[in-house]
Amino acid sequence: MTETRDLARLLAVNPFFASLGGAAVEAIAALCVTRSLEAGRTLFFKGDPGDALYAIRRGQIRITTGTEDGRRVTLNMLGPGDVFGEVALLDGHPRTATALASEPTDLFVILRSDLLALIESRPGLAVQLIELLCARIRWMSERAEEASFLALEQRVARRLLGLCNDYGAEVMVSQEDLAVFVGATRESVNRQLQAWKRAGVIATSRGRIRILDIGRLTARARIDPA
Repeated sequence: MTETRDLARLLAVNPFFASLGGAAVEAIAALCVTRSLEAGRTLFFKGDPGDALYAIRRGQIRITTGTEDGRRVTLNMLGPGDVFGEVALLDGHPRTATALASEPTDLFVILRSDLLALIESRPGLAVQLIELLCARIRWMSERAEEASFLALEQRVARRLLGLCNDYGAEVMVSQEDLAVFVGATRESVNRQLQAWKRAGVIATSRGRIRILDIGRLTARARIDPA
């Protein structure tokens, strides 16, 4: 019962689930089971069946994929309150990426069979799920537009600000992963970070970037603080 209430509170502040209304959120929360992962453990691999929706209660999940030369690159990092796995959950197709725990992580899990049964009894949920998928498509389109039209400095600043908003002033991200996020080479991202480091905007250590002056970083991203 406590876990159901915890998930209901988490879903209630999620932009998608909050719009469903209290009764629907409680119905979805009642379906959940929990799962815990140690740091470094894999939640699912690319190609696995899309049989569940996940919500992060505590910890961090890294979404990765492999390259043709055998390297593994990070596509996204997710933290407490984030919901993921909805695309494969709805279409039943295999997972398009691998998800692993960057640190000890607790998850809420909703099985595909349970959620589909709930949707059949509440048709309005199907409309809300479509809206969620459309929002994800818009997000991907915005990232593609940034990569095409914004300067590297703006792209890196915006990505760091997004990570800062999710994880605080110190984010765990490698320069290689950051380069993948913004569609650039590691070398060019390194040059940009070093310039900001000399200017006192950030500090860096192995696999970590600390934001020292969020105002100047926001200015680099050309985002209105309001």
